[in-house]
Amino acid sequence: MPDLETELVLRADDPRCGRVVADGWELVATSWGARLEVDPADDRAIARLRDLADRPPVRGYLVREIAPRDIPDLLALDARTAADYPGGVATHHEPLDEAAARALLGRGRAWGIWYADALVAVTVTLLAGDRVETDFTAVHPDHRGRGLATALKATSVLAHVEQGRTLFGTGGADANRASLAMNRAVGYQITETWHTYRAPTAR
Repeated sequence: MPDLETELVLRADDPRCGRVVADGWELVATSWGARLEVDPADDRAIARLRDLADRPPVRGYLVREIAPRDIPDLLALDARTAADYPGGVATHHEPLDEAAARALLGRGRAWGIWYADALVAVTVTLLAGDRVETDFTAVHPDHRGRGLATALKATSVLAHVEQGRTLFGTGGADANRASLAMNRAVGYQITETWHTYRAPTAR
């Protein structure tokens, strides 16, 4: 994980941004936060989410919620995609081990897509007050570009709406344009942008 003393994350509208650049800090990444509010009585919104959730799983794909018995599959996919999170410290994902995976499933919920008995996509959510926050979403490199992440995000939103949740949050790196497009497709709207700066001494 990057050294927190050499990387600084500030909101893009923070007046300190100009000062740290003047002091020689380098802008190395931009990230964003987004929100989605779902009205369970809005039939059109629910139907659109269901369409997204049902559309991508073509022949051979199986979508379901991840259970503790699936931890070996989750660990394998997490290890395969561990290096695929751009954006520096602001969007860093700590690789899972078995204990961390069990704790994560104990605190939140996760959905996956399997192909030929291998987990190829996952999204994990955690409760943050009145909001459901996406912890991370990952897709195996060989299965990207097929709408799997969009299907999982829509599936997770619908599952939480059924439990009475209406407010959702997520985020990602600006460099990951596919993630941004996927979240916008589900209905998330960007509410904030963050800049990550690296100290002159860290170069």
